[in-house]
Amino acid sequence: MKDSINIAIAGATGYIGLELIKILIKHPKAKILYLCATKSIGVSIHKLDKRINKKNLPKITKIKNVDLKKIDIIFTALPNGEAHKIANKLPAKTKLIDLSADFRLANPEVYKKWYGIKHKSINFIPQSIYSVSEFKKKVIKKYKIISCPGCYPTSVQLPLVPLVEKKLINTNNIIIDSKSGYSGAGKNIKKKFKFKHLFDSVRAYGVGSHRHVAEIDQELTKIAKKKINVTFTPHLIPMFRGILSTIYLESKNGISAKNIYNFLKNYHKDNIFVKVSKFNKPIGTGDVLNTNYCEISVCKNRKTNKIIIISAIDNLVKGGSGQAVQNMNLLFNIKESLGLKWKKIL
Repeated sequence: MKDSINIAIAGATGYIGLELIKILIKHPKAKILYLCATKSIGVSIHKLDKRINKKNLPKITKIKNVDLKKIDIIFTALPNGEAHKIANKLPAKTKLIDLSADFRLANPEVYKKWYGIKHKSINFIPQSIYSVSEFKKKVIKKYKIISCPGCYPTSVQLPLVPLVEKKLINTNNIIIDSKSGYSGAGKNIKKKFKFKHLFDSVRAYGVGSHRHVAEIDQELTKIAKKKINVTFTPHLIPMFRGILSTIYLESKNGISAKNIYNFLKNYHKDNIFVKVSKFNKPIGTGDVLNTNYCEISVCKNRKTNKIIIISAIDNLVKGGSGQAVQNMNLLFNIKESLGLKWKKIL
């Protein structure tokens, strides 16, 4: 076990990068050596986010100035395609935790189809692992590149993967309705979404074609050992952070919602960052705001074989920076929750 972990953060000035810094400056084993961005070079990170007030943090620099041999791990919170370039330059002992989609899809042709980018680091795909932390604890240390799931897929897979694995639900008609705060679209949201009333209306987007459906289908198919195609529709809502996913399922063999609840409660009993709330309890994003928790609620429907599952996360923490640090802890064989449990809002 290392006394300290030397870290670089690429994409330090974006929403996810800033959240990473706020978590890592409180992490007892983290030592940030580089903060990288394409703008604000030479600027103190405190000037970009007043909540980051730790002294002696490095000033913002360009990624080309990073000595990769001096660091143990680099976090990449960059546009899709950029992590490929860094992966190709990694020294043997340096690890990479990527928060883009660059290593989420195992098939480079599928990646190109969904993201419109040719995969430029194909040789490293076998050395990478797609890691929802709760499901990869035993194997993550074997890999050089850790691919963090998207925010929507994180909220969806934590309740769904156990049910698919145990064959408790029919997999031919899984419907997912997700709502996210606008931080999930990044700082350039106004360029991406030009419709009116962005901040005072609810709007569906990527209907039937959102990129995150590719990794949801991939992971559920892998578990089920048969092809699964979910129906997934995301929505932007007028709040800054948080995701609430409502999942509509049909159980097998008349299994009741209460039995599904009991199964998930037992399955996640040792997963410190997954809370299965009381049966049939409505939940919201406010229950997990600024935390690394996923809260899951199993609710009954009027029809006994129809199940409604609600899953809430903070998209910037459990759906981003927090899960990245959780993966780092597992990767370096230190306490999974280290640096991730705090009493006050960051």
